Amino acid sequence: MKQTILVTGATDGIGKQTAKELATSNYHVIIHGRTDDRVKTTIDEVKNESGNEDVEGYAADFASLKEVSNLADLLNKTYEKLDVLINNAGIFQNKKEETADGYEKTFQVNHLAPFLLTNQLLDLLEKGKKPRIVNVSSMVHATAIDFDNLQGEQSFDGSSAYSLSKLCNILFTYKLAEKLESSKIKVNCLHPGVINTKLLRENYGNIGNSVKKGAENLLYVATYPGIEHVSGKYFVNKMPQSSAQVSYEKTKQDKLWEISQNMVKDYF
Repeated sequence: MKQTILVTGATDGIGKQTAKELATSNYHVIIHGRTDDRVKTTIDEVKNESGNEDVEGYAADFASLKEVSNLADLLNKTYEKLDVLINNAGIFQNKKEETADGYEKTFQVNHLAPFLLTNQLLDLLEKGKKPRIVNVSSMVHATAIDFDNLQGEQSFDGSSAYSLSKLCNILFTYKLAEKLESSKIKVNCLHPGVINTKLLRENYGNIGNSVKKGAENLLYVATYPGIEHVSGKYFVNKMPQSSAQVSYEKTKQDKLWEISQNMVKDYF
């Protein structure tokens, strides 16, 4: 039976390339994107390039927790199992913007949305054969966390907000791995490399490796058989590496989890 893999943020950049590679390797691929149009276009493109018809997709705007929750409900009703969840969707905002939920947009899209989606899909993942959760972080993750400025309450800077959200991905990974210790679900995070995506070009210029290189790093953590028992690690270039010291602090992991849970409590 084919493994089913969900890739969020799969209508562009590394996410799209990852979906293409997975489909080519004959996985059953579920594509997520922000709008129906982009999801439909991507499904057609992935099917055409891979020759694999087992490609489906769903739209949900991660700037809306209701849409995230509705997506999880739909997936839970539609599928019998989920083998791998790749939390790849992410944004970079130069200006501070608040979502309809009342949260700073970078924090919500990059951290809160995958936090909610993952927690709502755990039962479905539990039914997978050797289930994995992969959180796409970055080497530019922050080295400190100020819980009084999570939403840019005191000061906002696009780069700092992005770095903070990427640290949150790692703190979330480590805490979730601990919580799932007695389950068969493995959870890891990674730095995909400095990859020439739209996000990178718009904010840092035309630099970085190809999306194919970035996808390789995601595919390794998501599917490589040799690490199927590894959990709670941060990967760089297919090797476990140390993340920022603060990411290992249990009190910080616990506090972020508690705050995040409180922010999405209406959907639990």
